Amino acid sequence: MRAMVGALLLSQAGPLLAEPLRTIGEVSDALGRCWTPPAGIKDSFVTLKFAFRADGTLMGPPQPTAIRVTGDEAQRKAFVAAASAALEGCMPLEFSQEVADEIAGVVFTLRFNSAE
Repeated sequence: MRAMVGALLLSQAGPLLAEPLRTIGEVSDALGRCWTPPAGIKDSFVTLKFAFRADGTLMGPPQPTAIRVTGDEAQRKAFVAAASAALEGCMPLEFSQEVADEIAGVVFTLRFNSAE
């Protein structure tokens, strides 16, 4: 695995793209559209670490690297599970050849925040 680490930021952007994703920003936007925070959990986040294959699938299950969830252990587990399910449910993504070449095998981190 490469030593390079990338960071993706979630944003709420327009409709899903019908064409292959052509930039890292478009990848970030696509992932952001897959996330819906669990209801009733505020002031919380989980950061997941993961990598893509060139075909737009994950190289393995996402791994939490930082977790701050207000509430009890059940809420913590539910929040982390929801973030992992959102990321996995977004797959496969369709990358342009340029993005596929750039992104394959690179480890990314993505922070999933609760609703404000």
